Amino acid sequence: MTETTNPLKQYFRQPAIYARLPSQGKFWPEGTVAIPPNGELPIYPMTAVDEITTRTPDALFNGTAVIRIFESCVPSVKDAWVMPSIDVDTLLVAVRIATYGHEMDVNTRCPNCDTQNEYQVDLRTILANIKVPDYESSMDIQGLKFFFRPLSYHQMNENNQLQFEDQKAMQTMGDADIDDQEKMKRLGESFLRITALTIKSIAQSISAIRTPDAVVTETAHILEFLKNCDRAAFNAIRDHIVKLKQTSETEPLKITCTECTTQFDQPFTLDMSNFFVTNS
Repeated sequence: MTETTNPLKQYFRQPAIYARLPSQGKFWPEGTVAIPPNGELPIYPMTAVDEITTRTPDALFNGTAVIRIFESCVPSVKDAWVMPSIDVDTLLVAVRIATYGHEMDVNTRCPNCDTQNEYQVDLRTILANIKVPDYESSMDIQGLKFFFRPLSYHQMNENNQLQFEDQKAMQTMGDADIDDQEKMKRLGESFLRITALTIKSIAQSISAIRTPDAVVTETAHILEFLKNCDRAAFNAIRDHIVKLKQTSETEPLKITCTECTTQFDQPFTLDMSNFFVTNS
C-alpha cells in the first residue's frame, strides 16, 4: 500500500522561537539530544493535546506532562527524562513563549498593605537571565578531588515526589488517630527517609571522586562514602552542591505596590501546575 503525503502538512505548526540549552549539550547521554550546528533548538508551540496534558494532575505529579511537552515541542530532545536539570527552566520558559507569547501575568500580594497586585513579566528577560552553574569546577577535600554534575530530570522528579510524600505524611500525622508513642516512631522514620533521600541526591550530584590510586564513578560507592565520611567533609560537599543549585535559581521579581508604593521581592517559580494556565 502506497502512503500519500498529507496535503495539510504545510499547515502544521512551525517553530515559534529558537533557544540555546544552558548545558550546551553537556551531561546529556549520547543520542538523547540533537543540537543543530548553530546551537539553537527550534521550539514549537504546544498542541491542543499538549495543553490538555498540563491540566492532568497525575501527569503533572509524576513528571510525564513535562516529558510529553518537551518531546512534542522540542523535537531535538529525544529523551527528556535524562535532560540535565539546568536545562529544564530554559525549555519551560521557551515553550511558554512559543505557545502564549512573551508576556505572563503574575499575581502578587503586598506584604505591607495586603493589596493584590497584578504584574506583567516579560519572559524573554527571564530566559536571558537564567544562569548556568559552573559544573566544570572541582573541589579538593582530604586528599580527594570531587567532580560534579546536575541531576537528570528523572532523578530530580523522583526525589521531589518522595520528599513531597514524606512531608505530606508528616503534616497529616498530627490528625491521625494513633497514640503519641506511635506518632513519634513514625515521625522518626520519616526524618530518616528524608535524610537518606538528601544523601542520595548528593551522591547523584557527584560524577566522580579521584583518589591517589583510582577514579570512582559508581554512584553506589559514592553513596557509601557519603554515609561513612566525617561530618566536615560531608558538609563541605553538601554546601558546594547547594551553591551550584542556587546559582541557577530564577531571581525574584522586583515589585512596587500600586497602592502604597512599597517595594518587595516576589519569588518567580516555574511551577508546572500553573505555569501553562492562561485566562484564554
